[in-house]
Amino acid sequence: MKIVVVGGTGLIGSKLVTKLGEHGHEAVAASPNTGVDTLTGEGLEEVLTGAQVVIDVSNSPSFEPAAVLEFFETSTGNLLAAEAAAGVGHHVALSVVGTERMPENGYFRAKIAQEQLIEKSGRPFSLVHATQFFEFVRGIADEATDDDKVRIAPVRFQPIAGDDVARAVGRVAVGSPLNGRVEVAGPEQFRMDEFFREALAGWNDPREVVTDPHALYFGSTPGERTLVPGDGATLGEIRYSDWPGRNATGK
Repeated sequence: MKIVVVGGTGLIGSKLVTKLGEHGHEAVAASPNTGVDTLTGEGLEEVLTGAQVVIDVSNSPSFEPAAVLEFFETSTGNLLAAEAAAGVGHHVALSVVGTERMPENGYFRAKIAQEQLIEKSGRPFSLVHATQFFEFVRGIADEATDDDKVRIAPVRFQPIAGDDVARAVGRVAVGSPLNGRVEVAGPEQFRMDEFFREALAGWNDPREVVTDPHALYFGSTPGERTLVPGDGATLGEIRYSDWPGRNATGK
């Protein structure tokens, strides 16, 4: 099966290309690095020729609200149009758990717009909502830092390893279109402030983690269950305590 992975040279995309290839599929990485630009449409017709499935794990280069909205609307619109012309039978998109619960967040709002375009396109589709990746934990701590204090809300948090995300997306991609969504999350749920207190200790990071009910999460205040999935979510296999990158040094 030919599967085109848009964003295929990034964190999740590169893992997907490898895993799909190991299972005998023709997995093709599509990104500006490989001559495919979903914002301009460059290379789309060529890369989609003969493809049965497209997986979109691309991300905006800017998280500024207007820029990220423009990216997902333009990129997704171009991609869906090219897929229709090529006869692609399954569009899979990676999204975020909690988008609908924090619409005031510019990034989440852009992901909602992306999902709505897909749902209204008439194309067979599957949406995979994932919780935050282990690989981004350090970035979350840095974003939450104010004067050497890491301000974190005492809400539920259920991060997942990038390898588990790739496995889950790959399984969905080779199955029948859901024409709906599935949620994926890590195998353990934590209180977010306590998780980061332990994570920073594991990095020998001297910053103090401060429990702050009003702390922002990339510009918005999460509720108790904003960042965790509902019942029936697919759970990953890798625990944070077993994840090889948990004690990586540097930022």
